[in-house]
Amino acid sequence: MEKNPESKKVSDLFEKIPMEGIKNIIVVASGKGGVGKSTVAANLAIAFARNGLNTALFDADIFGPTIPKMFGIEDARPDVSAIGDKEIFFPIKKYGVSIISIGFFVDRKQSLIWRGPMAGKAVTQLLGGTQWGDIDYMIIDFPPGTSDIQLTTTQKLNLSGALIVTTPQEISLNDARKAASMFTNPDLKVPIIGVIENMSWFSPEKHPDEIYYIFGKGGGMKLAKEFDTDLLGQIPLVMEVGEAAEQGLSVFSQKNKSVVTAFEQIAETIIAKTETKK
Repeated sequence: MEKNPESKKVSDLFEKIPMEGIKNIIVVASGKGGVGKSTVAANLAIAFARNGLNTALFDADIFGPTIPKMFGIEDARPDVSAIGDKEIFFPIKKYGVSIISIGFFVDRKQSLIWRGPMAGKAVTQLLGGTQWGDIDYMIIDFPPGTSDIQLTTTQKLNLSGALIVTTPQEISLNDARKAASMFTNPDLKVPIIGVIENMSWFSPEKHPDEIYYIFGKGGGMKLAKEFDTDLLGQIPLVMEVGEAAEQGLSVFSQKNKSVVTAFEQIAETIIAKTETKK
């Protein structure tokens, strides 16, 4: 008989959500907001789709969904069918990416006043209740921090790995460490695929050869070394990227090719790493 029943691993208490047809599930996390995590998640998904891969993007930020805005589909409403007492959701597709977000189901001006367990339940319902089809890569955009949403999702899915997004400065690294340490917890053991450093430097449009490290330098590499993983890439700070997100445009439609190249190279590296592990 177990001396302490409560010592049973928390992960053993969670039944996995069946995600048939989905080959790889990757979460994108950061410890704090404002580092461009959702921008990275959205454009990585588009990069995968541009590589001819069936790609899905799940917006797990229940309290502040931004993916619909970034894709210019805020007014979209997914088709919903009922099978018995269960609702089945059908993703909205844009740029070749199948997308589901709580933002499709609530008024954009409405705030959700939910406790953590209710938010976790909503994530579970949307993930398990969506007709995803055959998917090569699903990207999950986590909210900032390490809350019930992250814990529930991590415990209920068989994840291929996690991506940690940070900016170079130390204050961002401190929070990113917390996000990364959640995945290395012995009860979770989610492999960290690598670190993505966003807003790495700034180059004026009229002087593209000039580089200014306005948020510091080397933070992403430092974090990657701490967690014995790779720095997958550095994304420069470009005004067009923020403007594109506001207008529902992908960075791949922009003139500045430094960001396009960065996302393409990061996507290729992730694909190579995840395929090698199989």
